Amino acid sequence: MSTALIVVDMQESFRHSPEWAQISDPNVVGRVGTLVSAARSGGHQVVWVLHASPESDGPFDPESGEVRLMEEFSPALGEPVLTKTSRNAFTTTRLGQHLTSSGVDKVVICGIQTEQCCETTARLAADLGYRVTFVTEATATFPIRRPDTGEVLDAAAVIERTEFALAGRFARIARVAAAFFSSGDATVREPE
Repeated sequence: MSTALIVVDMQESFRHSPEWAQISDPNVVGRVGTLVSAARSGGHQVVWVLHASPESDGPFDPESGEVRLMEEFSPALGEPVLTKTSRNAFTTTRLGQHLTSSGVDKVVICGIQTEQCCETTARLAADLGYRVTFVTEATATFPIRRPDTGEVLDAAAVIERTEFALAGRFARIARVAAAFFSSGDATVREPE
């Protein structure tokens, strides 16, 4: 069996969104790049996933021209680029079929947003039977405003909540340096 790195929504749409100034980790692009390099050098698959919201008249609308990988990234030959319209990377793409036909049983997840598309992809992957590693250090998010009360949850709290929700139930939480090791091979990062 094999491992696939799933890179979620590392796309220009976010850079053209007003919330980009509040990103939790401006170094997320570099950290994801490190994971991509490690995956390739380790012989693991890399799967790129983009998010599109057709007819939304914003940066996630395909008509905007921003639903494309960030300029720092370029898929290697044979690395699929899938476009989803759901929060998770499975429901509206052929990701599951691709992973199954490739013999993948373990996925490593990184990208934007920690608690949305990355977390929902991790949860669904676990439910589908994949062994999931969630590299929080290579994800990023933004503060969340609760629409009914106006309360704001800062990005650090969002990330902490995500790790607590996933750890030991849906995923192994790992640092970039330990992403491609099993829990017996490397130190697993516990929520702080």
